[in-house]
Parts: sequence; structure tokens; C-alpha cells
Amino acid sequence: MLKKIMTAALGFAIVAVTLNACGSRSDVPRWEKSPIDNIVKSLSDKPDFSIILYDMDAEGSGSSTVYKHQYKIVVPEGDTVTARETQWYTVSDVFFDQNVNNMGMEIVTKKDGQLKKQVSPAGYNHYVGNEKYGRWTERNGGSFWEFYGKYAFMSSMFNMMAYPARRSYYDDYYGGGYYRSGRPYYGPGGQVYGTKSYTSSGTGKNSTWGNKPSSFKNTVRSRVSRSATNTKTRRSASRSSRSSSYRSRSGGFGK
Repeated sequence: MLKKIMTAALGFAIVAVTLNACGSRSDVPRWEKSPIDNIVKSLSDKPDFSIILYDMDAEGSGSSTVYKHQYKIVVPEGDTVTARETQWYTVSDVFFDQNVNNMGMEIVTKKDGQLKKQVSPAGYNHYVGNEKYGRWTERNGGSFWEFYGKYAFMSSMFNMMAYPARRSYYDDYYGGGYYRSGRPYYGPGGQVYGTKSYTSSGTGKNSTWGNKPSSFKNTVRSRVSRSATNTKTRRSASRSSRSSSYRSRSGGFGK
């Protein structure tokens, strides 16, 4: 009996040492909250808001590269709508890689108290299709969203001067299963909205990212893709190692 107790105790000690050693490894990336999580928390008293990826940048080179985001926060306030750009935030390589195609897009919205983390065209979740702010009008053989005069500034805010909101796109977003499933929506064929279109004309053209040469953007895209893949691989390996270590050490208990 004493031998069994000593064996079990030794097993627990080995497991504790193994787990502590894994947890203290400096080369294993730790999960961290994104700036978006903190912004959402700061807006917890607001029943409605939108967070748009307004700009992005990268500084440094190689493994020392620092990835950065800037957001636009849009909040309806009574009979008007306020918008402000945030400071620049440092983000992880994984989060930057996940959103590298999402400039000018809403990446988080809250409507009637319900939070939704989905990539969608700016304005689609709150304002386009909402008769409080505008209406659908027919022109040039198609149906387009037009804001009322007091909200006309929102067309520029959402880059709709360059890429008008077509009724067919709106119907595709809501009726095509994108909104319901949470899948990103970049327009028909995935070519209308997102970083490339946002920075090619309209308000996004003069952004920090928009003003960077193509060679810089391509280098950053390639670099962050590799970095994010390596980070996720190390995290996965760390979780697998911890799980395997626990199972192997715990297997001798009770013998």
C-alpha cells in the first residue's frame, strides 16, 4: 500500500514539474487578447457600434517586425452618428495575417446588444437597408443605397463614393448565407470589397498602407504569413506536448 502511495505521489510530482517546465518556456507563444477585445470591452455600455479596420502598417524586419492596426469606431448617437479613428495598436502576427485583406471592412459589430465578429462591407450591418438613414434608389439600370442628406457624410465614411452599395450585393450578403453563417463577404466573386479595392480609390487610397509601394506590401504579406504559420504550429505543438506528457505520466497511477 505504501509503495502505491509513493508511486502515485512521485507521478504527480513529475507531472507538475513537466507542466511547469512547458509553461515557462520562452519560445512558446502565449495567447493574448487583441486590441479589438479591449475596444469592445470599453464600449460595453453601447448597444450598437461598428469597428472598421481603418489602416495597417508594419515596422522593422525579419523576426523583429512589429505589426500595427488602426481602427475606426462608428457609434449611432440619437439622431446622428459619430465616428473616430483610434490610436495605432500593436497586434500579433496571427491577427494581422487574419485581417490582411480586410481594410475598410467591418470586423466587429454590435446591434441591439448582440455582438458579431464577422468581416463584412462597412455599413452593411447597421445602416445600409435601414430606412432611418436612407433608401434604395434606381439609377443606371440598377438599385443603389442612398443616404438621406443629414447622413450623406456616411457615404464617404464607408467608402461608398468609390464603391456604391448595390442592392444585388446587399441581397447576396443577407440572402446568400454569409450573414447567417458568419463567413466573410467581399462581394460577388470576392473582388469588390477589402484591402485591395479600399486602397485603390476613395478614402483608403491615402492611408498609410495605401501609400506603401507594392513591393513593401508583398514582402509584409509573405513575411507575416510565414510568421503566423510558425506561431500557430508552435502553439499546437505546445498543447500536444502538454497533453501527451500528462497522459503518459498519469498512466502509472494506481498500479
